[in-house]
Amino acid sequence: MVNQQKALTANSTVGDWLAHEKGGPALRGLLGQGDFDESALAPVRTLPLAKLVELSQGRIPPAVVEGLVAAVNDGQIPEDDGSTWTERIVPGRFDGKTVIVTGAASGIGRATASRILREGGRVIAVDLAEDRLSGLDGDAVPIGADITSQDSIDRIVAAAGPRIDGLANVAGIPDDFSPAHLVTDAMWDRVFAVNVDGPFKLIRAVLPAMIDAGRGAIVNVASEAALRGNSAGLAYTAAKHAVVGITKNTAFMYGPHGVRVNAVAPGGVATGMAAGTSEEGRARLGPFLALIPGVALPEHLAASITFLLSDDGVNLNGVILPSDGGWSVQ
Repeated sequence: MVNQQKALTANSTVGDWLAHEKGGPALRGLLGQGDFDESALAPVRTLPLAKLVELSQGRIPPAVVEGLVAAVNDGQIPEDDGSTWTERIVPGRFDGKTVIVTGAASGIGRATASRILREGGRVIAVDLAEDRLSGLDGDAVPIGADITSQDSIDRIVAAAGPRIDGLANVAGIPDDFSPAHLVTDAMWDRVFAVNVDGPFKLIRAVLPAMIDAGRGAIVNVASEAALRGNSAGLAYTAAKHAVVGITKNTAFMYGPHGVRVNAVAPGGVATGMAAGTSEEGRARLGPFLALIPGVALPEHLAASITFLLSDDGVNLNGVILPSDGGWSVQ
């Protein structure tokens, strides 16, 4: 049971708030003022309360969270006790290295690019939304590009230059959770173009530089949906299974050349990636969401991705790492 006397902060988890003798009623009171249902918090129960500011898309401003913290602490804002997970930056881990990161404008991609930069690396930060690539500190080279276009692939590799130490294939899109008989050609083609064709084209493009150097690390973002068949719609599930096949085959073929190729398989992640869900998908998702572990932060996935990209992952090749809070063991 949660210690009822423990001071709550903005970094205390949603679950801790709901279980707290003062925090629970205060948070429920806040949710009761808007279009929120407490059951909708189940997937984010392990996230810091402050994360609701971003996830609410403006409906919960920062001042409201600060006021809530003060209200349950007799008007005071207590210091964090350090029990909440925080990034542990490893200075110099990527010194002298150039890493291409796709999907770098938001979510997992931005968290990954940011961490590599803060650990000394040079990042070719790629995203379709070039205007959202600003604000990355360090040696970042922003590239607005569509990874489904070969011209864009050529520009990305040219920007990286002759040395390419790493590639993080993060960019991806979801489907609408439709089963096979409802999947449209347009949905299928778009999901495969972004989630499979783009990563393949980038892998193909960076391998010559890595082979010449006798070293390199590639990390693909698969999904929990790549480990089973019931977590998403058909198009996304099939595409992420393809990512696993690409990862394992490439690891086998290029391991002798000093190139390591691995993948992470996230579960739910608090990112901006979203799509409309079909009626069939909504009917299936309701009960399912109540069973899965809480969603992760993008920074949690960035920790896994940068580990595999770095020299710390020296003995890992062809690994599909579930970074899903235990979702895949259920």
